[in-house]
Amino acid sequence: MSSMRATIHQIVSSLIPFDHLEEEHLNFTKQWIASGAEIFRLELPDQPPIHLVSYFILIDPQTNDLLLVDHKKAQHWLPPGGHVEFNEHPKDTVKREAQEELGIEADFLFAEPQFLTVRPTVGTCASHVDVSLWYVLKGNANTSLNYDTAEFQQIRWFKPLEIPFEHADPHLKRFINKVCKKLTTLNSYDVSATQYAINTESLHPQKDA
Repeated sequence: MSSMRATIHQIVSSLIPFDHLEEEHLNFTKQWIASGAEIFRLELPDQPPIHLVSYFILIDPQTNDLLLVDHKKAQHWLPPGGHVEFNEHPKDTVKREAQEELGIEADFLFAEPQFLTVRPTVGTCASHVDVSLWYVLKGNANTSLNYDTAEFQQIRWFKPLEIPFEHADPHLKRFINKVCKKLTTLNSYDVSATQYAINTESLHPQKDA
């Protein structure tokens, strides 16, 4: 196993699953990495058909707002981020994409990713499967961002209860609940977990493709 492949395998192995669905996704990803299959996107738009992505969510610790982008190709509200380049550390992907997409330096709230998902893409882009590591960055909802208008229709800060989940990444709700639980435990926010619990009855994991 190459050095970067081993590093990414260790990152994935260190994640603690939020629920049964994330446990399934983590197990799939560890087996996929260990199999020797190519894990980095080598050719646009979709080769190999399964490849790594780094997402990052900006959270404003003062207001509890989250930044999402209205992605043109995906036609959904998503976290910013992008494909991990060949032999690139996923954290370096976040640093690169934060500059390219939002014009900011990445200020990590947590050094390591907090969530992992495996899902087919949606929208107008060629269909493939993204294995996505979700990082968390500190942000400021009052700061104007110079975002990539070629890629995004718009960007917007949301209160968690205001997010249009029906038009967002299907795993976003689970991510928010996982991260808010950790933030509440660490007393990083002056907010209770119940304020962030969004339709918790709908959070029971369902099988993903």
